[in-house]
Amino acid sequence: MSYYGENFPKLGFGLMRMPTLPGGKDVDIEQVKKMVDIYMENGYYYFDTAFMYHGGASETAFREAVARRYPREKFHITDKMPLWDIKGPEDYERIFAQQLEKCGVEYFDLYFLHGIGTDRLKLLDETGGWDFLKKVKERGQVKHIGFSFHSPADTLEKILDAHPEVEVVQLQVNYYDWESESVQARKCWESARRHGIGVIIMEPIRGGSLASMAPDIEKLFLNKNPDVSVASWALRWCASLEGIVTVLSGMSNIAQMEDNIKTMKSFKPLTDDERAVIDDVIKALKAQPTIDCTACKYCVNDCPQHINTPGIFSSFNEYKIFKNLNNTRFGYSMATSKGGKAKDCIECGSCENHCPQNLPIIELLKEAAELYDK
Repeated sequence: MSYYGENFPKLGFGLMRMPTLPGGKDVDIEQVKKMVDIYMENGYYYFDTAFMYHGGASETAFREAVARRYPREKFHITDKMPLWDIKGPEDYERIFAQQLEKCGVEYFDLYFLHGIGTDRLKLLDETGGWDFLKKVKERGQVKHIGFSFHSPADTLEKILDAHPEVEVVQLQVNYYDWESESVQARKCWESARRHGIGVIIMEPIRGGSLASMAPDIEKLFLNKNPDVSVASWALRWCASLEGIVTVLSGMSNIAQMEDNIKTMKSFKPLTDDERAVIDDVIKALKAQPTIDCTACKYCVNDCPQHINTPGIFSSFNEYKIFKNLNNTRFGYSMATSKGGKAKDCIECGSCENHCPQNLPIIELLKEAAELYDK
């Protein structure tokens, strides 16, 4: 299917999880350059960045690895307006000018409002966000406009009804979240299809969760085809959907890139038999025992250590399902960034007295501490 007069390659390079130097903070530009060269030598050219990726370093990394090394007509770049930094109408132009400079380009091929949700619609209306988006397109500084989205499908439906100028939407879509009531991937994809809007898929491998699982679950894939990676199933599932512009992958090393390129260069839509395997994997994943926390946060209110127990349990549940510790460390660090860690529990019992689910919170926090706080 053609979008914007072009058949985009179905693998986009997401610049949110680039390789870093020892210490984990600074982007390893030389490694990124090697990855970019491999990517483009294989016929791919779609890059996705944002103002806040890599602590603000993603855009400049793109400039050094791509914009200063390749002719402008050889690549497409998507950037996004950070709505959380908008305090007034004047902020749009200021940030946009910074982004053009940081990326080293005179225009963006696609430009999004970043992370639209119910809570930001009022801000957009009050500060003229939609008008700004149309304005930069009219000026020729942006070729196509859209937004990325992490909210319920009924909100997406309202936005697309109200803004026919939108050409594309970026959605979190993967086989595990397809029927999720919180992510609502299927419902959001269906809304975009009803409006004739192209979909760019983000998180196809769910931040790496769908690349590595418990051995007994991975075996379901390997029994069907031992010659392909677990991650390749997730990529192909997404690319098999209708109305897809491209599938983004936040590749962190050359091995991941080469595997994704191998998958997409020889891409074939999933067969019915392969879909049945994925259905079995989903059932197996969802059957994993997890903590039945509803995130009511009653336990948080009177905790003397200010422990965000629901946030910790959310990461702990991800580990229980996918058995991939590294992929849950970021969520744990976010959950504990403004309060105590699991190890800081003093066993006062206040949380358990408040828990409507009667969870053994103290013991569960001990288990989480064993996992994350060593």
